[in-house]
Amino acid sequence: GPVLAMNLAFAKEPFPVKSGSCGTVVRNAQIKIIDTETGVSLSRNKPGEICIRGPEIMKGYLNDPEATALTIDKAGWLHTGDVGYIDEDEEIFIVDRVKELIKYKGFQVAPAELEALLVNHPLIRDAAVVPQKNEAAGEVPVAFVVKSEGSDISEQEIKDYIAKQVIYYKRIQKVYFVDSIPKAPS
Repeated sequence: GPVLAMNLAFAKEPFPVKSGSCGTVVRNAQIKIIDTETGVSLSRNKPGEICIRGPEIMKGYLNDPEATALTIDKAGWLHTGDVGYIDEDEEIFIVDRVKELIKYKGFQVAPAELEALLVNHPLIRDAAVVPQKNEAAGEVPVAFVVKSEGSDISEQEIKDYIAKQVIYYKRIQKVYFVDSIPKAPS
């Protein structure tokens, strides 16, 4: 469903695109980015769930009306489950999956955004960010960090490094140092 929709919706003749962009939407397809909590359409450069509609998009799951109703709304919009945004040049960027988002006091935090910041630090070799249950906030972002060889970076240094780059609700609340991050085959 969503993977097929994305290929059809973004496929065009080759043209220059920005790094990380999936391209733009093809003729006869429509795209919108919605707030995952309210369903309201978002403006440019605001991340939300990518929804696609058009004649090339699937009409539903064979013999599975429940799955179809969960994926395609009454107006015909296919909810991809991908979090992304459209920039001022109509280019589409995918940044995460809806199911992966951390819900902090009603705000949504994309683990991939924090992981990208962490692995760009010279004293960090690898990192993973996950939600941790929190009574007051619902969930908070916590990081599992593999230090670079010879690194003596501290938990507080990592928290400060992230805090300087993100809004308050995206700040790492706890850092766990590990020897490696398990990776699934892809």
